[in-house]
Amino acid sequence: MDLINEIFELIDMRSFSNLWFWIVLAVMWSTVSHWVLGVPWDMVLRAKKGDPEGIEDLQDMVRISTNRILYIATETGLVLAGFLCFVLTSLFLLGFVYDNQFSQAVFLLAFPMSLIAVLSIGTAQAIRAGGLEGEALYKRLHKHRLITQIIGMLSIFATAMWGMLQNMTAGALG
Repeated sequence: MDLINEIFELIDMRSFSNLWFWIVLAVMWSTVSHWVLGVPWDMVLRAKKGDPEGIEDLQDMVRISTNRILYIATETGLVLAGFLCFVLTSLFLLGFVYDNQFSQAVFLLAFPMSLIAVLSIGTAQAIRAGGLEGEALYKRLHKHRLITQIIGMLSIFATAMWGMLQNMTAGALG
């Protein structure tokens, strides 16, 4: 019985008081900010410095990533969007209407990531439509990364505020 209690203490379903939730949040946004359209940001910086091999590698990686993103969006976009809306709505209702803290936490992780997915599709379409290369490509990837970081900062701020409110309320009541 003690082992089960220890496991449930380690995996606390009250997410906002759990260190693991905050570690996941930080790692998620750090990773999303580093990988711009599936391309590591250091590869963009290397190409921007003028390294011929780096430029070629970046062009290839961006081409592969944009083709992949647009293929997925074209082939399964409608079904994926419907499923995502269902999951996000379910999480929202379970979390904020029925007051399930785990669902709130997952929603606060998943909703901003859905915005990043839409942003990625738009950026991939712009890169393909414009045939972007060189400086224009670097600018577009930088813009995508900046918007991603802004969404991340707002998401972390909103999650932290909601988490503190939940922890203060739970501490006062329980």
